[in-house]
Amino acid sequence: MSSTTIKTIFWDIGGVLLANGWDSRQRGRVLTALGVDLTAYEAVHDEVNYYWERGLITAEDFFAQTVLETNPDLHLTFEQLWPLVCSESKVLHPENFDILAALKNSGQYRLATLNNESKELNAYRLDTFGLRQYFDYFICSGYVHEMKPLPDIYRAAIDISGLPPETALFIDDKQENCEAARAFGMNAIHFESPAQLRASLTQHGIAV
Repeated sequence: MSSTTIKTIFWDIGGVLLANGWDSRQRGRVLTALGVDLTAYEAVHDEVNYYWERGLITAEDFFAQTVLETNPDLHLTFEQLWPLVCSESKVLHPENFDILAALKNSGQYRLATLNNESKELNAYRLDTFGLRQYFDYFICSGYVHEMKPLPDIYRAAIDISGLPPETALFIDDKQENCEAARAFGMNAIHFESPAQLRASLTQHGIAV
């Protein structure tokens, strides 16, 4: 563990605080219930999602290309689909909100998000689940046009923090994202459970 004092703590959202925004299981539930050809959808998802989660196209553009235009017989509209997409977002680990609140109330750390998400889903989730009250700023792929685990999103996080990478701690549920953060000079915790997170924070000298 680093002996450097941690000054900024970056949190992933999907998989740590909330359920993922639009993962394969969520897509399967929503689209199958609507009668969408899921195999055809998945064949184009990754290509179009590349642009959506980087903030280069809108949610309406994304679902037009992946669902609405390819399933004309279903007569679906974006206005019908979008609430169903949003309804898949739920609190994943309530205990992590207690940890987050304790860190915020301590006043010792700058808190920020560092997540892969479209602008629209990110805004919905920040507002619906009251996340704005905890964080000082937000590093989201939809804002900075790059995604974890590629280096530029970590570079943006550190540049915006205004502090050296060794004073940053990143919490994420994916090992490859943590490894990329460490490669950039940041500290990282690979999240597995709230109890494990508390223990790992303690090892970094952070009491919660």
